[in-house]
Amino acid sequence: MTEKSFKDLPIGEAHLREERLSGEDIYGGIFLNMKRDQVSLPDGNQAVREYLTHPGAVAILAILDDGRVLMERQYRYPIAKACIEIPAGKLEVGEDRLLCAQRELEEETGYSASKWSFIRRIHPVISYSTEFIDIYLAEGLVSGKSHLDDEEFLDVFAAPLEQLLEWVEQGEITDVKTTIATYWLDRYRRGLVSPKAILG
Repeated sequence: MTEKSFKDLPIGEAHLREERLSGEDIYGGIFLNMKRDQVSLPDGNQAVREYLTHPGAVAILAILDDGRVLMERQYRYPIAKACIEIPAGKLEVGEDRLLCAQRELEEETGYSASKWSFIRRIHPVISYSTEFIDIYLAEGLVSGKSHLDDEEFLDVFAAPLEQLLEWVEQGEITDVKTTIATYWLDRYRRGLVSPKAILG
């Protein structure tokens, strides 16, 4: 049997769409809320969908003048491991995404940037969360003093792209936003992609 190509698929998504019939809040936390919805499936049957609502986040691919990437190492309690990541942070309700990225970069690393560009939006866990992460490119970095939250502990360091690619391939970096940003930067430096400049 020969598999269809994408162009052979039905146009649109109506034949795949699930419609919410009812729902309830299961749990409300500091910023995560769990919901359980009853949905109607495309074939008319019903199913239950449980998912987390998340306010969204930003991540920053910050490039030093020497080409190295500004990185963090932070302990992530759910997986019981100190992870290597690009700087990132959660959006406050109604907060401008670029302003959040600028704030998070300065608070976590002490650096500010004179040039900002938008890379892309990703959805890291589409199966059970509404979370999105907007990734920004920050250049023209100027060092300063970090202002970590009281419950925040992390190491800040810089690494060349080649090292990041090696860590991704070795499985040392498993964080999805950092993995995507690393591969994007590799393609960017080879002239295959471009960010969207932000006028300001």
